[in-house]
Amino acid sequence: MDAAYIFAKDLVTVKYGDIPRDAVEATKKHILDFLGVALAGSSKAGVKELQGIVADWGGKRESTVLCYGDKIPAPNAAQVNASMGHALDYDDVGTGGHSAVVIVPTCLAVAERKGNVSGREFITAVILGVEIMCRMGFSLALGLSRNKPVAGEPGAGEPYGGWHSTPLHGFIAAAGVTGRMLGLDEEGVLNAIGIAYHQCAGNGQCVIEGALTKRMGPGFAAKGGITAALMAEKGITGVKNSLEGKDGLFNLYHRGRYDAKALKVRLAERFDGINVAIKPYPCCAGTHSHINAALKLVNKHDIKAGDVKEITIIDCDPNNVLLFPLEARSHPENVVDSQFSIPWGVAVAIARRRVAIGDFTEEAIKSRDILNIADKISAELDPALARPGGTIVGRVKILTNSGKTYTEESGGTLGGLRDPLSYAECAAKFRDCASYSVKKLSGKDIEKVIELVGNLEEIADVNEIVARLS
Repeated sequence: MDAAYIFAKDLVTVKYGDIPRDAVEATKKHILDFLGVALAGSSKAGVKELQGIVADWGGKRESTVLCYGDKIPAPNAAQVNASMGHALDYDDVGTGGHSAVVIVPTCLAVAERKGNVSGREFITAVILGVEIMCRMGFSLALGLSRNKPVAGEPGAGEPYGGWHSTPLHGFIAAAGVTGRMLGLDEEGVLNAIGIAYHQCAGNGQCVIEGALTKRMGPGFAAKGGITAALMAEKGITGVKNSLEGKDGLFNLYHRGRYDAKALKVRLAERFDGINVAIKPYPCCAGTHSHINAALKLVNKHDIKAGDVKEITIIDCDPNNVLLFPLEARSHPENVVDSQFSIPWGVAVAIARRRVAIGDFTEEAIKSRDILNIADKISAELDPALARPGGTIVGRVKILTNSGKTYTEESGGTLGGLRDPLSYAECAAKFRDCASYSVKKLSGKDIEKVIELVGNLEEIADVNEIVARLS
């Protein structure tokens, strides 16, 4: 049986009472985190332009564009809000890629269109969407680890075979949760997933070139998923074996390199969403281990930027596009480049002893204090840093002008399962992100949103949250 049938069944039958408390609490943090990074991303390149396009389209006043306040058709609102949330690459990340940035804006738009969606139903829909993306991502990661693309094949040497898995898999999950929220039966949800599959797209070339389409990917998935479910609601059919059929997603897109058993774990049987990491830094999670190591070095040994003679970044992967080519990654040409650069993140950490939103802007990438540090960076490879399960381990070595050498190693991502952020820490991140919103929010509204999300399971209508942010 195709995994799409399992997803459809669980999307229709799983109830709030089937979900353990730790998954509920983790999900509330992911919801608050999405709202915060969306506020911070509202003023970033590409977002205002996209908002202007959909505002010009107009249409039925169904769902709200956060910060801007436009009421437009639900698929279009979800597209803008999802793109807004991904603009800083500050959104949470796990085995399903960036799941909340697709699922939360999808559920928000559909909830507003539908009206009177309770906090419990909203939490359940978000959890199920995240779990679908986690199942798909984990299945793919296991398959690729056992059967990597060979040299000369498309995607060889690229993460996930060259695909950008967040939008690619996000189309499927967004369609599924929308179908649930619309009240479709199993066949209707299955059709929605099949229709979504016909739209699935997303590739890693945007990371290589630093294109703004990187931040647009989740928006395409959210819009496409909602559209697919609305089509299914009207009786339009989609393929049934969309994931594992002969030309299904995992065979056509991923060349059969996936773990079918991992893909078919029931959505209420295991909750991988609790392992999704909330980012402490506004850049790709693949840079965080090295950033952590650099911050530990400068703080532990009180190393000032002027003390530094040489910096060595040690990694296990000669094909790591976040590190190589070193010269290009050390001197980003645009903001997206800086968000996907280990050398830039390390240079920021050493130059400024913290890594924040303001360090990944058009102005920041021209900052002489960071560039001076970046000029001192070299790279080394150590295959011993490779860890089973894909855990990213980074090592940084600093040689000071006085001749002393300091080395630090860090594995994993802060904000993940081994070092989760508390709700209070997520709230602090939300407040900081809100200060970058294109629309100034009152302190009262900011605190009220934190309170509402913290008690989301008790709320009768989640639209109360949207009203505070638009």
